[in-house]
Amino acid sequence: MSKVTTREQALSAVADGMTVMIGGFLAVGTPIGLVDGLIAKGCRDLTLVCNDTATPELGVGKLVVNRQLKKAIVTHIGTNPETGRQMLAGELEVELTPQGTLAERIRAGGSGLGGILTPTGVGTVVETGKEKLTLGGKEYLLELPLRADVALLRAWKADKAGNLVFRRSARNFNPVMALAADTVIAEVDNLVETGEIDPDEVVIPGIVVDYLVPVSGS
Repeated sequence: MSKVTTREQALSAVADGMTVMIGGFLAVGTPIGLVDGLIAKGCRDLTLVCNDTATPELGVGKLVVNRQLKKAIVTHIGTNPETGRQMLAGELEVELTPQGTLAERIRAGGSGLGGILTPTGVGTVVETGKEKLTLGGKEYLLELPLRADVALLRAWKADKAGNLVFRRSARNFNPVMALAADTVIAEVDNLVETGEIDPDEVVIPGIVVDYLVPVSGS
C-alpha cells in the first residue's frame, strides 16, 4: 500500500499545541518543505524537539521567527539570535539539553524506556530539578524520555511502502525520531517502487512511517 501523499494532507496530522520532532542539524537533514508547510498552515503553541533552531531564515528557525513555538527542546541556539531574544524576553521557553543526552532521551522514548542515566551535566545548571543517583560511587542524572505527537523527517530515498534510507550526515537525528512519535511524516528526495531498495540499505522500516511527501510534490 502506497503511503505517498501531498504535503497538505500529511500535515493535517499536526494541530496547535502538539509536540513535534524535526530532524536536522543546522538544517542539514531537515524537511524544509514540511517546515514551510507548517508555516503556511499557521500551527501555534508547538513544542519543538530538534538539535537546534538553525538560523532565522532557514529550517526550523523560521518557526521561531514566525512565533509558532511555545517551547523548544534543543542542544543549542547560538546560530539563531531570535531564539535567544525570545527566550530572554520570556516569550519562548527553551530547554537546553546536551546533544548526546537529547539523542538518548529520544531513543528512550522510542524504546519504551523509563529514562536514561548520564553523568553529563552533574554539578552544573543542567542538573537543576532532576533526580540524581549514585551508582558504583559515581553520580548520574536521571533524564526522562522524550516522545512527540508527530515527527517530521527528511530521507534521501524511500519506497512507496515507507522504507527509509538516509545519506551521510543528513541522517543525524532522523532515525531515532522515527521511533519516538505517534505519527511519522517523511519528506523524500528519491521515491522508488516498493521492492527496489535492498533490505540491507533500509534504516527505518516502513511499518513506522505514516506518510511520504516527495520533495518534487511538496
